[in-house]
Amino acid sequence: MVKYILKRIGAMLLTLFLIMTLSFWIIRLMPMSIFENPATPPDIQKLLMAEMHLDKPLFVQYLYFIKGVVTEAEFGTSVQIRPGMDVFEILASRIPPTVLLNIMSLLISIPLGIVFGTIAALKRNKATDNIISFLIVICISVPSFVFASVLQYVFTFKIPIFPTLYDTQAATFAGTMHSLLLPIIALALGPMATIARYLRGELIETLSSEYLLLARTKGLTRTQATVRHAFRNSLVPIANTIIPLITGIMGGSLVIEKMFAVPGMGGLLIDSIMAGDHFLTVSLLIFYSTISLITILIVDISYGIIDPRIRVGGGK
Repeated sequence: MVKYILKRIGAMLLTLFLIMTLSFWIIRLMPMSIFENPATPPDIQKLLMAEMHLDKPLFVQYLYFIKGVVTEAEFGTSVQIRPGMDVFEILASRIPPTVLLNIMSLLISIPLGIVFGTIAALKRNKATDNIISFLIVICISVPSFVFASVLQYVFTFKIPIFPTLYDTQAATFAGTMHSLLLPIIALALGPMATIARYLRGELIETLSSEYLLLARTKGLTRTQATVRHAFRNSLVPIANTIIPLITGIMGGSLVIEKMFAVPGMGGLLIDSIMAGDHFLTVSLLIFYSTISLITILIVDISYGIIDPRIRVGGGK
């Protein structure tokens, strides 16, 4: 198992390096200059360019960038959004709201998706299954920002229970969660429906398999057979849906954060691209890529835990 995990970590680090390289070159080759419409005088601009190695060839800039990231964890300095401020400091101040928003969405969507998917499979073709399936179709088809608009209209204007925008002055965790509850629900509905749909299909197929019928003939009740055998085997393909769910939520949070004025990474990414702040944009792309790669790593490891045949096959 250790060898299996080390191989996956090595593959993740190599992929992250390639993403860093591609992000640097793609962003730097964009037509917008880092100092387009600068607010600083030309002489100060030249000094800044020399300090950031922007007066050197692009390949040399890339080598300085990789050296700074690998040896010093230095991603550069913001030029447009927060002039002169270290990129890492900007990210550190924006990461907590985004991470809290996305993690809470997953903590809600994954358990509820598993519960509703299991209930729908066990109540196949009955009224409960039909209701859940109808709600699944609605939640998958409607974008998260539409749910956010409806929730914002109902629970902030018609029934003013929650604040319209994120409360940056909240002194307690409860106050922060109170202002984040609507965007969390809006982001959680789609992933919850996706998990429920996949799990329902996998469980229905597994419940009709021969080995589960054999387990029933040996004296196991339907609930025991489902929990001990069907549910675990159905988790292998379900684990693979977590990867697009993570990236989907992160992508959806870009719009949701703007709608609720959450001071997170989503709005910062949009602002940095529009302003041509290359150092900050590359750092944000690396951040999102790292989150996705860590998720893939966790899913790979979970494969080996759920089904030992996977890690044995990977070892060969």
